[in-house]
Amino acid sequence: MKADLFKALAHPLRVRALELLAEGEQPVSALLADMGIEASHLSQHLAVLRRAGVVIGVREGNTVTYALADPSVADMLAAARTFLLRRLDATTGALAGLADTSSAESRA
Repeated sequence: MKADLFKALAHPLRVRALELLAEGEQPVSALLADMGIEASHLSQHLAVLRRAGVVIGVREGNTVTYALADPSVADMLAAARTFLLRRLDATTGALAGLADTSSAESRA
């Protein structure tokens, strides 16, 4: 089940949709405006997220509004962001260390 969840999250557009929904429920029209993709593409990505149980959609008249199925999805996104920022920071530090070593060697 966990692997299926991560497969459903394994597309940048789906992650972006979830980040937008983490801010609060959104009508499809707002998601389209924020994401700048074709309605058919968004529909396909939202269907993957619905099948995985990550989002829910509610239709009122002509408007479909999406929300995260559980607040823990937002927590998971925040944890992933923290993890990636720490990795980026470590990589940046390692590159800075290499640059310092290279500068010191060229002066010697």
